[in-house]
Amino acid sequence: MKIAITTQGKELTSNVDPRFGRAKYFIVYDTETKQSSCHDNSQNLNAAQGAGIQSARKVVELACDVLITGNVGPKAFSALKAGEIEVRIGASGTVQEAIDKYGRNELDLATEPNVAGHWS
Repeated sequence: MKIAITTQGKELTSNVDPRFGRAKYFIVYDTETKQSSCHDNSQNLNAAQGAGIQSARKVVELACDVLITGNVGPKAFSALKAGEIEVRIGASGTVQEAIDKYGRNELDLATEPNVAGHWS
């Protein structure tokens, strides 16, 4: 299974970015191989609009099964659901801590967006 985690840096020791659409990077972690890769999302950092939808498209293109983030808005949530991505919210701390919390089922499963559109 592949997990995408929003992050402010390029390492598993980097902090989780609480924003989904405007996260600087996504780290993709493969639970089977225990390998991770970093993917730049800076094109959406200052997007006037559509950052959440574009970021959701990227997560789908990366063939992820799960997204771990702090918060997700309505348009991004809809796009992630359309891509059949499980969304876990409320993540904080480092990327590795978020992965560990997911493994212990300690992150909330999002059934709807938890912030309004254009949240920052």
